[in-house]
Amino acid sequence: MHTEADLAVQAELLEGVSRSFAFTNPQLPESLRHATANAYLLCRIADTIEDDPGLPFARKKEFSQRLTAMVGDSEDPQAFAGDLGAVLSPDVRAKDRELVARASLVMRVNRALPQAQRQALARCVGIMATGMTEFQGQRGLAGLADLRQMERYCYFVAGVVGEMLTELFCDYSARIEALRERLMPLAVSYGQGLQMTNILKDIWEDRRRGACWLPRDVFLAAGVDPARLPYERRNPGFAIALAQLIGIARGHLDKALEYIKLLPADETDIRRYCLWATGMAVLSLRRIHDNPHFSSEREVRISRSQVRGVIVSTSACARYNPALSLLFAWLGRSLPSSP
Repeated sequence: MHTEADLAVQAELLEGVSRSFAFTNPQLPESLRHATANAYLLCRIADTIEDDPGLPFARKKEFSQRLTAMVGDSEDPQAFAGDLGAVLSPDVRAKDRELVARASLVMRVNRALPQAQRQALARCVGIMATGMTEFQGQRGLAGLADLRQMERYCYFVAGVVGEMLTELFCDYSARIEALRERLMPLAVSYGQGLQMTNILKDIWEDRRRGACWLPRDVFLAAGVDPARLPYERRNPGFAIALAQLIGIARGHLDKALEYIKLLPADETDIRRYCLWATGMAVLSLRRIHDNPHFSSEREVRISRSQVRGVIVSTSACARYNPALSLLFAWLGRSLPSSP
C-alpha cells in the first residue's frame, strides 16, 4: 500500500521531470490524477531509456523489457533501478536519474491503484516500450522511411497513451464507458496529434541527439534530403514538406477536439485536462507554420501569455461544444488543412 507521503513524493517527481504536466494533471478528478501521474512517470522512464545517447541498443532493449516486466510485477523495482541507474550516461538529466532511482516508490503507488487502472497502465507501458525498442533500431539522421512509419512511431509513443486515458476515463464513468466505441478511434488521434506537434517543434533538438523522426518520402518529394537537413533548411521545399506535416497534425488535433466534445459536458475536469494540451498544440503548430525556417525549439515555443490565453478560453468554453468549435477554428485559422 502507498501512503500519503508516497503520493507527495510522486507529485514532487512529476514536478521535477515535467512542470507542464504537473500543472495540468491536478485538473483531473482525484480518483484519476494519481493514476495519470503514475502513468506519466513510468512512460518517462521509458523515454529516459530511449533518449540516452550513451546507452547501446542492446541495453536499451534489455531495460525496456525489464521496465515492462516491472510494471507486470515480474521484475524487482529496486534491482531495475540500481542496474539502470548504474549505466545511464552523464547526459541524462538529474531529475530523470532521480526518477529512475525512485522506481520502487513509483511501483508502490502503482500497486495500490485499482486493478482496472493498473491493467490500463501496464498495457500502455508494454506497447510503448516494445515500440520504442523497434524504432531505436531505425534511429538515425536520415529520418523514417515514410509517413506511415512516422504515424506508427507516433502511435507507439503517444497514440497508445490516448487509448490508456480513454480506458481510465471509461473506468471512472459509466457514461463515458457507454461512448467507448466512438471514443477509441479518436483517442489515438488525440495522442498522435500531440506527438506530431512535438516532433515538428523538436526537429533540431532531436537531431543533436542523433535522431530524426521525419518521413523521408514527404521531404524527398519536395526535393529535400532529410539526411542533409541543416543544409536544406532554407530550401523552399523544406517549408512545403513541413506544411504538409503540419496539416496532418492539425487533422489529428481536429479529431482530438471531436474526442473531447464527445465527453459528457459536465465532466469539465476531464475536458479541461484534454483541452489545455490540445489548444497549446494548435498554437505550437501556428508558430511553426509562421516560422518554418526556425533552428531551435525556443524560436517556436508559445509564450506564457499564449498559455494563459489557452487556459482561460478553453476553460470558459469547456461545457459548450459550439463554442469550442468556434474557438478552435479561430486558434487554427492560419493552419493548412489535412491532405
